[in-house]
Amino acid sequence: MLQKPIQRSSLRRYLGKEFFIIKRKLTWNFERVKWAKQERYEIANKLIFKHQSLIRRPLKDVDMYLQENKRTNLQLAIKKLNGVTLKPGETLSFWRLVGRPCKGKGYLEGLVLHQGQITKGIGGGLCQLGNLLFWMAAHSPLTITERHRHSFDVFPDINRSVPFGAGATLAYNYIDFQLRNETMNTFQIRLWIDEHYLHGELLSNESISSRFEIQEREHIIQQESWGAYSRHNLIIKLEHTPSGEVIETKLVENHALMMYSPLLDQCK
Repeated sequence: MLQKPIQRSSLRRYLGKEFFIIKRKLTWNFERVKWAKQERYEIANKLIFKHQSLIRRPLKDVDMYLQENKRTNLQLAIKKLNGVTLKPGETLSFWRLVGRPCKGKGYLEGLVLHQGQITKGIGGGLCQLGNLLFWMAAHSPLTITERHRHSFDVFPDINRSVPFGAGATLAYNYIDFQLRNETMNTFQIRLWIDEHYLHGELLSNESISSRFEIQEREHIIQQESWGAYSRHNLIIKLEHTPSGEVIETKLVENHALMMYSPLLDQCK
């Protein structure tokens, strides 16, 4: 059961956000973590996984200029991430590498979600990059050590190419996406944008013998006692080893309030 959202004042939200931003910065400085740096060099071109996602999506009641601005925001963030390597024992933090998105760095207003409502904010749209990184990491031996998802499901599954909840939301800097390399290989992330798509590739200096598969399980839509509908599922990672063994790992568990009407007529 999901609780009804608590409405907090603008001041409370601002102070809370800044508190957690400072707390995360202290963690970066004092936590004993070997962080991945913006060191770029060529490694052997062993492709592990690649994915692409549409940049401009026709969304109801959303101004298209926000999606055009998203392209600019994605390009700025990609400059900090493209070519970054993840060596054995290192952890990649999205925000530690990208930094705080602000007007002074060229970031524009883009689409953001707040309490289940579509609004706009500087740097909006970077969650698409978080979703891409999550999906690539899920198809690799890398370990996802931090991942968050919106508490609200805002858009229906129209043209959805991956399962509900198979992504990662971002908000500087306390809602982060982090990966740790617990293997002996060195990995590299490559990102780019063309006219229509955001592209990503995950490469390694050595081939990976296992094959990875993602499954959605226990998907359910239910009505809460206070009237709203909620959506739940599990995202499972299956590693198929060369010996035929299948190693199953629960990647994430999703619980979200739906901000649109479920298609109940399909269940009749």
